Amino acid sequence: MLYFLGQWFADFAGPLRLLSSNIFLTGAGTAAAALGVWWFLPKCWHWLPRDQGRAHAVGAEHSIGKPMSAGVLFIPIFVLAAFLFVPYHPKIVGILVCLMAAMIVGYLDDRATGGWSEYRLGALDFMVSLAAAWLLCGGESVTLWLPLYKETLTVSPLLYMLMATPLLWVAINATNCTDGVDGLSASLTSMAILFLGAILYVIVGHADIARYLLVPHYEDGAQWAILAFTMVGTLAGYLWHNSYPSAVLMGDSGSRPVGLLLGVLALASGNPFLILVVGFVILVNGATGMVKVVLLRFFRIPIFKNIRYPLHDHVRHNMGWSNTQVLVRFMILQAVGTPILLVLLLKVR
Repeated sequence: MLYFLGQWFADFAGPLRLLSSNIFLTGAGTAAAALGVWWFLPKCWHWLPRDQGRAHAVGAEHSIGKPMSAGVLFIPIFVLAAFLFVPYHPKIVGILVCLMAAMIVGYLDDRATGGWSEYRLGALDFMVSLAAAWLLCGGESVTLWLPLYKETLTVSPLLYMLMATPLLWVAINATNCTDGVDGLSASLTSMAILFLGAILYVIVGHADIARYLLVPHYEDGAQWAILAFTMVGTLAGYLWHNSYPSAVLMGDSGSRPVGLLLGVLALASGNPFLILVVGFVILVNGATGMVKVVLLRFFRIPIFKNIRYPLHDHVRHNMGWSNTQVLVRFMILQAVGTPILLVLLLKVR
């Protein structure tokens, strides 16, 4: 909205041209989302449901009684900030609707006694992922760039959706599984989304740099980048209250839409493998546990029997790591590993 106001009124008031600057919109959107969430959460979290603990989770007793499902408060603030600061794009509007749908599913699960069944949640996550995948391709062929392959690749809408839907589903659930240590899920996802925002803005969103690195240039890269940085600001405002010891918990209403956005931004960058680069700690921590459950439950294949999942429970229970050690060490792994993997991904091509 502000982008178009800047274009309309720039001739009458010169400073309003700033509203047409992607860099200004990025900074203002990030700051506005962060301050809005930081101020709003304590005002309203007394309305949220209370955490009742999780079976078999390490340290779950310390969270009992805390307000949870903070996503139902900060996701609408993020959506409002996105409408204000992200230049209009129909795909982005549709994705924001999907994020709200994922938030509602998560909130209903958070407030339900005992939570919803895994199968119901999995089916609803699949529907949201399918809708988001369709919105991203718009029923048209999509140009992708892949590791170890110099040329671009154009895939049909059907093939794109067959690839994008499971990626989004895994991103939702891996992020949800990572939400078990104060600040962990929000810190890791904000770091991953920050990297994706930089890739969307500086690499695929910049024609000259994209040409130099032999990757396709996407004209809407800057818009997706502003959306990414606005989510980083949103998570920063939430982390102020979620740092150890937390005062409020994200819940499924936060982790599910944040995970969805992580997958969406990886797909918007044109390289679905980027989610392995920017979010490998999230996937190892959360998604490997899902693989273990699927193999054991449906194929009766016991694997990693001596490892607890999510992995943050294993290192706390079996290795004696504190919550702070889990948070800092997981963040170090992602902060150091992502740039190395990203350089290899871009230059090896």
